[in-house]
Amino acid sequence: MARRKTGKSRKNSNKAPFFNTSSFLGWALKWAFVAALWAGIFLGALCAWYAQELPDITQKANFERKNSITVKAADGSVIARYGEIRGNSITVEEMPHHLVYAVLAIEDRRFYTHFGIDPVGLLRAMGTNLVHGRYVQGGSTITQQLAKNLFLSQERTFKRKIQEAMLALWLEYELTKDEILSAYLNRVYMGSGTYGVDAAARLYFNKDIKDINLQEAATLAGLLKAPSRYSPLNNPGLSKERADIVLNAMVDAGFIEKEDAENFTKVPPVPAPKPTGGNAERYFSDWVVDGLEDLIGTPQEDIIVETTMDTKIQQAAEEALLKALLEHGEEKHIAQGAVIAMRPDGRVLAMVGGRDYAASQFNRAVQAKRQPGSSFKPYVYLAALEYGIRPDDLFMDAKITEGKYRPQNFGGEYWGEVPMSAALTLSLNTVAFQIARIVGPEHIVDTARRLGIISQLNPDLSLALGTNEVSLLEHATAYAAIANGGGSVFPYAITKITSEDGTLYYQKREERGRRRVADARLIGDLAYMMQDVLVNGTGQRARLPWPASGKTGTSQDSRDAWFMGFTSETVAGVWMGNDDYSPMKNVTGGSFPADVWKQTMIAARGRYSPVRTSGGFSDSFENLLSRFTGAEESPDQYRYRREAAEEEIRWNDGTTSRIPASGAYND
Repeated sequence: MARRKTGKSRKNSNKAPFFNTSSFLGWALKWAFVAALWAGIFLGALCAWYAQELPDITQKANFERKNSITVKAADGSVIARYGEIRGNSITVEEMPHHLVYAVLAIEDRRFYTHFGIDPVGLLRAMGTNLVHGRYVQGGSTITQQLAKNLFLSQERTFKRKIQEAMLALWLEYELTKDEILSAYLNRVYMGSGTYGVDAAARLYFNKDIKDINLQEAATLAGLLKAPSRYSPLNNPGLSKERADIVLNAMVDAGFIEKEDAENFTKVPPVPAPKPTGGNAERYFSDWVVDGLEDLIGTPQEDIIVETTMDTKIQQAAEEALLKALLEHGEEKHIAQGAVIAMRPDGRVLAMVGGRDYAASQFNRAVQAKRQPGSSFKPYVYLAALEYGIRPDDLFMDAKITEGKYRPQNFGGEYWGEVPMSAALTLSLNTVAFQIARIVGPEHIVDTARRLGIISQLNPDLSLALGTNEVSLLEHATAYAAIANGGGSVFPYAITKITSEDGTLYYQKREERGRRRVADARLIGDLAYMMQDVLVNGTGQRARLPWPASGKTGTSQDSRDAWFMGFTSETVAGVWMGNDDYSPMKNVTGGSFPADVWKQTMIAARGRYSPVRTSGGFSDSFENLLSRFTGAEESPDQYRYRREAAEEEIRWNDGTTSRIPASGAYND
């Protein structure tokens, strides 16, 4: 029997296959080991390099909280607190178990098993971020978060993350798990200026931390992700949604039963309260805190700041503004407003910087600059009086037909020959324009600056109609100078600063004298002229049953509406408009701003002693009338007397002004 030829097959069987799995696997493992080795060497070197800073960092550990600032009103009530407001420092053993479980369930379930870094949690977070294509979840453990809070800044850099991980390992070595969790819960930021769960429980629920229930514990744990966003005070709906997520996480982790969670998740969220203006005092306190550094530098301990706020006037101003906005805002397209009340000496009694502080912290009473319109005209008329023009001097109110700039009266009405006092009462633009041409825009700028306007003023003829933007605060300050008879005014709110133990840092000094910035006699004439604005002019809706002076102001297309005015006790200013400068619908300074001003002034009536001036309120109509028509000196004689008693000062923007020397021509 012939034998089969098998050589070919034997030969083929000895030939190496095209793809050898074992060889490739060995090659891959080899180079993976090499790559891992080099990566380890690189990472070790990098860690060693970053670790050089750790001794200095750990020595500067911020185990103590930052200092707190408590701002009080004049009656001693607390307006606001800033900084790290903390309750009692307590241990995990003293906290409710459901609070600890809530924090662990939503923040770090493997806290008691990992070594400071959680590889599983880190990989899960990386996967979630890759799926969403953006950063939506972090992988930091509670230990890492504590390390960052104690030692590092909040910047997100690769270096900081490496150092954070190394410090977390160091903390795990130095402290027990309970000590780490206790330290974290006692100093973590919980929103609204509070640090630590005990302070948060007192703020949000008015309870000791030991007395909170399961839902409240879930609410506090939910704050850790975004304290402002999930605040039960600012966003109760979002806070409830976040608390439900925490409760479900506790069920998923086996910390509570599903029935326990359902008892709370089925409860509807507390409806968001409508804006009440009740938080508007924060505009005042923010302004106060912003000025602390100029007085005492950076506080080194907890301090108490006593202020000038009058809570009754503050509440009245808030309520009056909000009422006007709620009743007329939608119809008249008015979204915002601001109010300031102060004493004629600059003592700020109330400040409302907007409709709702929770929605916008932008302080429109201080930070916004808007066109004052005709409420700027008292500075124009004071410049005229200083120039030598008298209240009964006649001007022709008629349509302007010459020149490039031809302002018109509001409503297109013209009255013919009128005295200057009536032109202010009726807010006639043509007369203000003529005065500006006579006295010169530079003189008007000089007058406004002396009274307290610090914003940029362009010395052109349109200045007389209030086209240059000013803030409500400086506008009210200038009116205060008119109210006190021509003395300089610097607005202030802080009367005293002390530490918690009573150490005095600052005490407002009593002012013995006031630098004169305008002739008291002329200020009296102006104040009396401004009284007629409320009696017979554009401000009749603001009329009070006692003497008051004021001026309306409306910018082009009703983009701004103002009412500014004063009595012998109080100065107040109101602005209404829109942040985007869009026009309102036929809103003037003599309408809703006048209403708000009137209600604010009624609340202030009788709370402070009157300020007597030499003219205006303290003079009778007959005396003022005889002054208007008298001929004690000619305009040229008056200007010569005025210039002889002035001195020149230079302002920050390079312009100069001539202001009366101290005590000069003081009647």
